[in-house]
Amino acid sequence: MTPLQLNRLLTLEQSVFTPDGAGGFATTWQAVGTLWAHVAPGAGREAAGEEITVSRVPYRITVRGAPVGSPQRPVPGQRMTQTGRSFQVLAVTERDPSGHYLTCFAQEEGPV
Repeated sequence: MTPLQLNRLLTLEQSVFTPDGAGGFATTWQAVGTLWAHVAPGAGREAAGEEITVSRVPYRITVRGAPVGSPQRPVPGQRMTQTGRSFQVLAVTERDPSGHYLTCFAQEEGPV
């Protein structure tokens, strides 16, 4: 296994529902921590969004391992951000048998 360079600082965020003042709720994002990561892109594609065409690019984001239930362990539904970019976490698994690293399967989506 080649050594990893965890050289990108990402902010881990989780969604929070806040009242919108009209009886409903709005989704906002709250930072839960920062993680050093190795980010590797996959092959992108275009897809039709609700009103515009969007590009979707899958990523494998590797971070240091953390036990299940730890706030430093990403979970599906959270996102990682870095200077205007947002990576939606789709799945998380151990990268190695000892659990020293985690691989987060994520997706970046943006307008074309």
